[in-house]
Amino acid sequence: MTYEEYTQKVNSIILTKNGNCPVTPVISMLQGKWKLQIIYELCIKSPMRFGELKKILNSITNTMLTNALRELEADGLICRKQFNEIPPHVEYSLTPKGEDLLPVFYAITEFGLKYIP
Repeated sequence: MTYEEYTQKVNSIILTKNGNCPVTPVISMLQGKWKLQIIYELCIKSPMRFGELKKILNSITNTMLTNALRELEADGLICRKQFNEIPPHVEYSLTPKGEDLLPVFYAITEFGLKYIP
């Protein structure tokens, strides 16, 4: 898709029937230092446990990871499954709504392969 085709397509849907822009709430859902990285890691391997995510995102604090996961869950992008066993553990995976972001990450991958050595 060319830039002109993209802008024409976006301009035709930029406002919904209610006069809202559909991009703003999506940006709000994904903004933050860690949310995109968490979703990306869950795109690669799902489900993942808290400790696995913590290890991959080694500079994130437990509090920041917990908050980002709660926000992503509240937005319906990830699912939290708690296992009531000894020792207890929790797994996170993408919801169907979160899986709909896979083409976005694929496009980012294509961009990276094209422009980043």
